[in-house]
Amino acid sequence: MTRAIAIVGTGAIGASVGADLTRAGHDVTLLDQWPAHVEAMRSRGLRVVMSDDDFVAPVRAYHLCDLARIDPAFDIVMLAPKSYDTRWMAQLIAPYLKSDGVVVGLQNGMNDDAIAAIAGCGRTAGCVVELSAEVFTPGVVMRNTTRQATWFGFGEYDGAITPRLREIESLMRCTAKVSLTANIAGAKWTKLVNSSMILSVFGMLGLQSWQATDIPEVFKLCIQVGRETMAVGAALGLTLEPIFGFTAEQMLGSTDETVEKLLRAVLGHLGPNARKARGVVLQDYLRGRRTEVDCLTGVVVAKGQAVNVPTPANAAVAQVNARIRAGELRPHPSNLALVEDMLRGAAPA
Repeated sequence: MTRAIAIVGTGAIGASVGADLTRAGHDVTLLDQWPAHVEAMRSRGLRVVMSDDDFVAPVRAYHLCDLARIDPAFDIVMLAPKSYDTRWMAQLIAPYLKSDGVVVGLQNGMNDDAIAAIAGCGRTAGCVVELSAEVFTPGVVMRNTTRQATWFGFGEYDGAITPRLREIESLMRCTAKVSLTANIAGAKWTKLVNSSMILSVFGMLGLQSWQATDIPEVFKLCIQVGRETMAVGAALGLTLEPIFGFTAEQMLGSTDETVEKLLRAVLGHLGPNARKARGVVLQDYLRGRRTEVDCLTGVVVAKGQAVNVPTPANAAVAQVNARIRAGELRPHPSNLALVEDMLRGAAPA
């Protein structure tokens, strides 16, 4: 049976997936709020550049304001905007989701509860994303992870392994390696461990991953951030889930060992593109956009406060990023000293 699929939000993740699904012959509609991007896709197609492929997909792209006019009915919605746009975009697309359809949160961050509140628990699934890409030019995606190095983990909101989840697994094999999980909340929190270490920290330093991990002081900060994020997840009752293709046995070990594995995994997946790939927070700073730090590191801090788990490293990183957003600072390696000063001040006498 042909499924009507919507990609809502065609940034780096959504565009990469939308191009591959279209190329594989699926019925795909792309929807985005960036007018120039939509017009470029309409007129020239969507170009995806990878180290092992370079192609143009003749996608069907629409502006968000076109929804009421085309009045579609979707079986599967891949929701892929920035985390801070989750609620209103889910609300926008909900009237166009079939009664037995599903919304899949194809995002970083812990957004499944927000989606379920709008689409309904029975029409919500989550995804852990490991895909590195950039969209700086309308209609062009620079994808850093090849299909073999890209990984998605899908799970139903209620933890069931359902026929539709199997169908999504089959659909998405054209763009990535795919796993299914009965613990999507734990899997997404495990990814948040990784995101809090890499995206927020490297973004505030204005560094790419390969640069940052070669600096011992930065590596030490990343480990502390990841350790805190794991502690908050444990206090919330979440169980870490093997992600990025790791086995359960590979995730065993001390907290610091697990955190280091997650930290180094990204560099391994980038392969030959490791020296040109930029994390999404750094990309947003370079484009003058709002970042997702509040939805990543900010969530760790807020949840830590709720369960009485201290998160001084995450809080310091969040504060420096907030100052960058306010225009008081710029992304630069010197921001590491600010975080270290805050942590020394937070240490017990």
